[in-house]
Amino acid sequence: MSEVLTAPRVMTGDETVTDGAVVIGDDVVRWAGSAQELPAEYAELPRTGYPDATIMPGLIDGHVHLGFDGGPKPVARMKAESDAQQLLLMLRSARELLGVGVTTARDLGARGNLAMVVRDAIVSGLARGPRMVVAAAPITITGGHCWFMGGEADTADELRRMVRTHHKQGADLIKVMSSGGLMTTGSAPWHVQFTTAQLAAIVEEAKRVGKPVAAHAHSNEGIQRAVEAGVSTVEHCSFGTGPKDSQFSESLAGKMAEQGTFVCPTLNVNSAHFTKLTGIVFGAHVKKMHEMGVRIIAGTDAGINNTPHHQYLGGLEYLVGLGFAPAEVLTMATTEAAAALGLGAVTGRLAPGYDADLIVVEGDPRADITALARLRRVVTRGRDYVPDSGRFDVSAPGTPLASREPAGKK
Repeated sequence: MSEVLTAPRVMTGDETVTDGAVVIGDDVVRWAGSAQELPAEYAELPRTGYPDATIMPGLIDGHVHLGFDGGPKPVARMKAESDAQQLLLMLRSARELLGVGVTTARDLGARGNLAMVVRDAIVSGLARGPRMVVAAAPITITGGHCWFMGGEADTADELRRMVRTHHKQGADLIKVMSSGGLMTTGSAPWHVQFTTAQLAAIVEEAKRVGKPVAAHAHSNEGIQRAVEAGVSTVEHCSFGTGPKDSQFSESLAGKMAEQGTFVCPTLNVNSAHFTKLTGIVFGAHVKKMHEMGVRIIAGTDAGINNTPHHQYLGGLEYLVGLGFAPAEVLTMATTEAAAALGLGAVTGRLAPGYDADLIVVEGDPRADITALARLRRVVTRGRDYVPDSGRFDVSAPGTPLASREPAGKK
């Protein structure tokens, strides 16, 4: 069924149209622009008006983990659950994302090939959730960060075989752990896991089968090796040099800007909480990177310790707190994120031929990012979605529960 939506503001992704209209038909956008210029062929379609609201592209979370529950012990739960239990959890996580306006998300690490199962269930209509771009189990060294997901490999031959296996399983991209992380016993974010040559072997094999590579990299050395190897995106990008130290590298940031490497700093609802408790400003370098031309995208690492999937807005609020204008953050959460995920011609904009992924929010999120909490409508590929009753309060996302401990770096 086709429909015309009108509102005082329509954010197309390229501009904001005053007194705008969007025409959706089947699963795509048919037209977007000024309501006064609505083509005659759409004049008789049913109209839905949203006074004092904004119609805009659906939001994108560039870094999630559907298999982590966002509670105090997500790793313990993953290890304890069967694949069937994990699938149920992942489907719930997907619904929570969609319920707060996230119409596209990238899962960067789940057990085995479960993320592909969830992605395909959503595509087929068997389950509701955002469009999912998914990796298989992250490639890591034996006993390395997130080894329990099943992606251990060490030699160049093993790494190439792992890429081929993930391609065979249907993964959309390859995820590799260039550095360690805090959520795995015996691992540490400031430790590197692969040589530049090993990472290059992964990138080369991934390119052969037409897949980008996302690199988890907290440490300076881990970031540098990943960038030299030619990965598409760097996740976290913390510039860590020790347990409580980091040192921003302008030369490394310049290299990422030059190569067009996207960075997903995974700032989330707990970043402000952790900063307050430790005095360490999470993401302090992100504004500088952006000013240097590094392409930054929104992503929350949803699912890790005390970072629920339904608190996506907290990450955007934190970016605003770092000095970004709300309009810049909205770009990171729509058009730029779509480009990073290889979906720049599919979603992230309201333009003819793009998928009908959109949200309607009260107020103007360009002036106040928290307007995104006041959702009036969520549409994904032309289908309306109503959040599960009682699951969460979308009127007040972005506030961690007082009883929860802060999450550190993953």
